[in-house]
Amino acid sequence: MKNNWIKGTNATVLSLAVVGLFILLTIFLHSINGLQWDLTENKKFTLSDQTVTTLKGLDKPVHAVAFTSQDPYMDRQVEDLLQEYQKRSSQFTYEIIDPVKQPAIAQQYKINQYGTIVFESGGQTKNVYSHELFGYGSTQGSYAFSGEEKFTQALVSLSSDEKRKLYFLTGHGEMTSKQLPSFVSSLQGEGYEIQDLNLVQEAQIPEDADSIFVLSPQSDLSEAEKNLLKPYAEGEGRLLITLDLAQNMEQWANWNDLLGTYGVTNEHALIIESKQTLISDPFTIVPQYQYHTIVDKLKNENRIAVFPGAIGLSIDASNEKWSSTALLKTSDKAYGKTDLGLFASGQIRMEDLNKTDADLNGPIDLAYAIENSEGQPRAVIIGNGVFLSDSLLNQQGNRDFILNSVGWLNEQESSVTIRPREEAQLQQAFITASQANTIFIGTVVVIPLLFLVSGGLIWWRRRRG
Repeated sequence: MKNNWIKGTNATVLSLAVVGLFILLTIFLHSINGLQWDLTENKKFTLSDQTVTTLKGLDKPVHAVAFTSQDPYMDRQVEDLLQEYQKRSSQFTYEIIDPVKQPAIAQQYKINQYGTIVFESGGQTKNVYSHELFGYGSTQGSYAFSGEEKFTQALVSLSSDEKRKLYFLTGHGEMTSKQLPSFVSSLQGEGYEIQDLNLVQEAQIPEDADSIFVLSPQSDLSEAEKNLLKPYAEGEGRLLITLDLAQNMEQWANWNDLLGTYGVTNEHALIIESKQTLISDPFTIVPQYQYHTIVDKLKNENRIAVFPGAIGLSIDASNEKWSSTALLKTSDKAYGKTDLGLFASGQIRMEDLNKTDADLNGPIDLAYAIENSEGQPRAVIIGNGVFLSDSLLNQQGNRDFILNSVGWLNEQESSVTIRPREEAQLQQAFITASQANTIFIGTVVVIPLLFLVSGGLIWWRRRRG
């Protein structure tokens, strides 16, 4: 009896020692910052050297606020990656917010779409959107996750104290910053400062104007304003110009002269699309992407732009001072109606939309990226501005197209390039209620009961013998 008691005591003490040693070892290993073994097939929890270096170099706190996308699997991917960032730097923290349950916080950050991740540091913010993080994989049933590249680019952007100043030109019926809150919010999320500019009032181009936006003017420039803007365009200035249908626009002289600086011509033609798509409105164009860094990723991910009421453009290819690249074109089935007075009347019959000999033949250019002879970005000119409105900006690739254009124009494209990780698509199994009950009973009742019975039999045999 005494021997049994000693054996039992020894077994208990040994068991407690093993458990205590395991707890101490766990605490010790957890205290070692960055120590982990990544046993996943594609090393999904292993950060690149670029990211680790960036995190180690953070000299001020960065806080990420990830608003859920309503897709649990995508949200899990984002949170896992943010957790890895937090492990590598005491300067980096994050939190997960459900905008449905906490709308006040979403309103505070001016969130207008699910899956927005806001990085903030020192009064600056940088927004990353979940749809930017996921793309098609190289094989069927896989996808590419670009989260590390986008998150590290955001950190690099926030590490720079330089603020880019953008001016929205006013005074000619253009869309102002107050009329485009979503667009302005997106620009501010990219680290830009926005201000309206009236040249008649200011009488000069501000010295801190990194670029000037002219968003769909409704009347012509004055001669005095053109004499300010044209030297800016011909020199070191950067312009983003959008054009929409406007009354008597074919009679504009000064805007046409300014566009001519870059060799661009406003064809004063409203585009009609006869190609069959799910968009039944003949005035709404789905442009075809060409080849340029602004649109390459959109084309690869098959995210379209949607342009209602687009205006046709053309380029003077013989202009040697500027290098131009078409960003968007219509289909070859589209054509440009040159009788703009017809649309100004407001009384349009279906037969009025039929193509005539005076109309432009498709494909027709809708947007250009302009560079100087040294290859520096100088202008982006787009034959549509309606797509910047709050109701259209979030459709398909509209937001990314304009933000890519702004980033390229201001040379804010990040040099951080990290190859996306490929993941297998989450496989779902659909089972019936009876199958679910069978699995539940088997795993929760039968298997534990078998272990209990086996343990009981072993105990009984040892006690008997």
